[in-house]
Amino acid sequence: MKALILIGGYGTRLRPLTLSIPKPLVEFANKPMLLHQISALLEIDITEIILAINRQAEVLESSIRNHCNKVIQNTNVKIIFSYEDEALDTGGPLAQAAPLLAGERFFVLNSDIICNYPFKRMLEFHLSHGREGTMAVTKVEEPSKYGAVVHNDQTGL
Repeated sequence: MKALILIGGYGTRLRPLTLSIPKPLVEFANKPMLLHQISALLEIDITEIILAINRQAEVLESSIRNHCNKVIQNTNVKIIFSYEDEALDTGGPLAQAAPLLAGERFFVLNSDIICNYPFKRMLEFHLSHGREGTMAVTKVEEPSKYGAVVHNDQTGL
């Protein structure tokens, strides 16, 4: 199983912190947010973590490799970088990384989200319903900042 973490973007939701630090390296509880996600992914059967990057690539890659190597040491998990030539929102990194994800189930995460990641429960739920995808969402007070998900209680879609 694989995971794609979207680490590009400008980190506008995290300003002013991201004016000087790339968003995946902004610390939360004394470690970069990205490492919280990677640690949670290590609790399930992840073999590759693909980091989709489109901005500050040089700064991010060397720093992230240093941080990630500490977390993934003594595991068989590989960290792979997928580069976009230009920022294309969420769909661009998915399309760019498609050859790396082909034929396997995978998780997609935004690098600026911190929560208790119920990856195992999500995977079990996903396998139980047999549909194309499963999304974890939450209610927010101001959806115009984040987008909205419309859900039909009868169909589950």
